[in-house]
Order: sequence, then structure tokens, then C-alpha cells
Amino acid sequence: MTNATQMTSEQMLAMIAKLQADNAALAAAKPAARSITMKVGEKGGLSVYGLGRFPVSLYRSQWERLLAPDTVDAINAFIKANEALLTVKA
Repeated sequence: MTNATQMTSEQMLAMIAKLQADNAALAAAKPAARSITMKVGEKGGLSVYGLGRFPVSLYRSQWERLLAPDTVDAINAFIKANEALLTVKA
């Protein structure tokens, strides 16, 4: 790449067009939604990635309690009862 002070206007326009095309390609390549991934951490906990900025990490017994059918039903009922108060994040 040459120094910007030594570039002709045609070279600058060509560089701008290339950078705009590169930017558009990068924007189009972004995934629509992050996928959910899981990992076992050093201390034996299960970390779930892709829900937010940080992973949600719990030990197996905690996941089992959280995902038990009666707990899931209670969580869903709570969400339904508090729909107006809860924020939805994409």
C-alpha cells in the first residue's frame, strides 16, 4: 500500500470502493443468531454460551434441579404471569 499523500485521486477512489466492498462482505458474513454451545469447565461445571455476553455456568446438580419438569413448568408459569414486566432481548 502506498502512502496516502502520494496517492492519486483515482487510487484513493479505488481504495474507498475496495474498503466499502470489504465492509459490506463482512457485514453480510455475520451470523444471524449466535448458536448455543456448551463446555465443561475446569471445576466440572457446565457452561452454556450464546445466551448473552457471559456464559451461564452451573454444576450438574444445579442444572438437574433447574431443568426438572416441575421447575420448568414453574418458570414458564412465572414468565407468563409477568410477561408485561419482562424484557425480551434478541
